[in-house]
Amino acid sequence: MTALGTPPASTAPAAAVRPTLAARLGRTPWGLVAAVAFAVLLLVAVIAPQALTTHLPTAIDYQAALQPPSLVHPFGTDESGRDLYTRVVWGARDSLTIGLGAAAVGVGLALVLGTLAALGVNPVAVVIDRFVEILFAFPALLLALLLIAIAGPSAATQVFAVGIGTAPGYARMIRGQILGARESGYVEAATALGHSRWRILRAHILPNALRPLVAVFALSIGQSIVWASSLSFLGLGVAPPASEWGALLDAGRQYLTTAWWLVVIPGLVIVAVALAATTIGRHIQARLEKGERS
Repeated sequence: MTALGTPPASTAPAAAVRPTLAARLGRTPWGLVAAVAFAVLLLVAVIAPQALTTHLPTAIDYQAALQPPSLVHPFGTDESGRDLYTRVVWGARDSLTIGLGAAAVGVGLALVLGTLAALGVNPVAVVIDRFVEILFAFPALLLALLLIAIAGPSAATQVFAVGIGTAPGYARMIRGQILGARESGYVEAATALGHSRWRILRAHILPNALRPLVAVFALSIGQSIVWASSLSFLGLGVAPPASEWGALLDAGRQYLTTAWWLVVIPGLVIVAVALAATTIGRHIQARLEKGERS
């Protein structure tokens, strides 16, 4: 029971008690680990991988070939005596560039297709909607393989192949978000007030419908890194002697029984980075959903 005239505690302004995203990540151990891991990856890839290594990624020493992890070589060496730790660190730049590029291509293309399918004039909207459904019917990895088979393997081809492969699913999500925003109460109120269609679209529909794209982009980074690494593992990615993580997996698979570290360590790095990006995306998504309910 509360005294008359005293508002209950639950009616306090939500903004006063609502935690920021940084606070949410900081209070959650997995969120903190994910944020730190991805920040370290960005620093390694963007600033200077040479600051964290004492070897060159292409330095060959046949006398040190296939040595297991040790104090001298923390991740071991490959068949040519190259330090695997150095190659993993230098490969972060290629892998992150491909992952970010593919995520940007996928989300950007999905934004165009989803918006046109939801807001375009009838013939155009129908054609685009059917086109997205056709693309969505193909497994994303199979579509990426088809594009690489046509254009040839390279880093740029990987970026566009993975991006185009992921775009149909995101386009359907964006289309649904925009259609849902069109039927919302705030759009009906703006229409009743006499606002123009362009103003309603710019000020109400697009900002509310496209807000989840922040979480989608973060989630797609991890997915794109995994898929790009899968293509490289199949020999359809960056050509050797590149240090891209999928290429390291491809080079080490023939030594799996004699030098397990050549596959296990790069594989664990890929999984850790993908989990970090996915965890950050999930937290952003949860934050946005909580804000919508408040």
